[in-house]
Amino acid sequence: MQQQTLSSTSPSSSSLSSSLCSGWLGGAIRRIEADYQRSADTHLIPLPMPALAAQGIDLYLKDESTHPTGSLKHRLARSLFLYALCNGWVREGTTIVEASSGSTAVSEAYFARLLGLPFIAVMPRTTSPEKIAQIAFYGASCHFVDHAAQVYEEARALAERTGGHYMDQFTYAERATDWRGNNNIAESMFQQMARERHPVPKWIVVGAGTGGTSATIGRYLRFRCHDTQVCVPDPEGSVFSAYHRTGDASLTAVGSRIEGIGRPRVEPSFIRTLVDRMIEVPNLDSVAAMHALSTLLGRKVGPSTGTNFIGMLAVAQEMRAAGQRGSILSLLCDAGERYLPSYHDAAWVKNTFGDIGPAQQRIDALVAG
Repeated sequence: MQQQTLSSTSPSSSSLSSSLCSGWLGGAIRRIEADYQRSADTHLIPLPMPALAAQGIDLYLKDESTHPTGSLKHRLARSLFLYALCNGWVREGTTIVEASSGSTAVSEAYFARLLGLPFIAVMPRTTSPEKIAQIAFYGASCHFVDHAAQVYEEARALAERTGGHYMDQFTYAERATDWRGNNNIAESMFQQMARERHPVPKWIVVGAGTGGTSATIGRYLRFRCHDTQVCVPDPEGSVFSAYHRTGDASLTAVGSRIEGIGRPRVEPSFIRTLVDRMIEVPNLDSVAAMHALSTLLGRKVGPSTGTNFIGMLAVAQEMRAAGQRGSILSLLCDAGERYLPSYHDAAWVKNTFGDIGPAQQRIDALVAG
């Protein structure tokens, strides 16, 4: 009799699933999936570098600037929202709070608006005005701190004060994405490379902000047994390179001045065992490479893509010296239009970083072959 009573009052797993899928949660997931279905995959662009191509070395950029929110972080934001929804952390009316240097906040603001949720971005005051304007365009709010290292605790405290949810990209980036496949960025790269003359790349070069992208790619390479290595070019002032070298997670640094990549502390999502090599990149080189690549493509790219380009050129020169053939892939993280008053302004660059002329000449020579 007691068993019958328990059975009659306990919902079955199928009825519980049905009620979840028919409520706000189900609707939220369907809206995110519909948004994904409307979006095409990002293009893979071969770089016109005939001197390297003649020696059997091909360079490619996957153009992540074509996402609806204009950057690689659109993928991360979608994954973070789905992860939080399916963990039961986000419900109807939940205020979303995120710590960001800008691009992730833009993308999360987009998804928050899609779901009708309030969103607050906690960012350094140095974040570009263009990114701040984009966040506001999606109906979100910006909360500023003086230093990049302050965003974490301020975001956590703000979520507590508002009764909201701290999305915490720096912790969850590496686990929110399905690294086995499901059209993640690594799987997409290999599908698009299938008909190239070197379909399995020698190197994939990606910067690290959270570390989520390098973790996804590194895991996918191992899972699929691809003979490809991961190189992370790390901007001046970031702690990741020192951590990769020493394994000391307590290390800190002054922080990066290249928006979107490099961090002052070791982030939980940066998995050093998934990175084969790191290259420390001076700020002048990142900015000069950004300009060189913009000229090469006939369109402006952002500074983190310049850092990536330095990494690509470095491994390409090493391959050429060793007589190796193969392909090198990297990411065009976002478009340069976000940085017109800053990294693409000659006076701003000179006042902020100094004279990029010597670096520009050196990089132009490498590009010319």
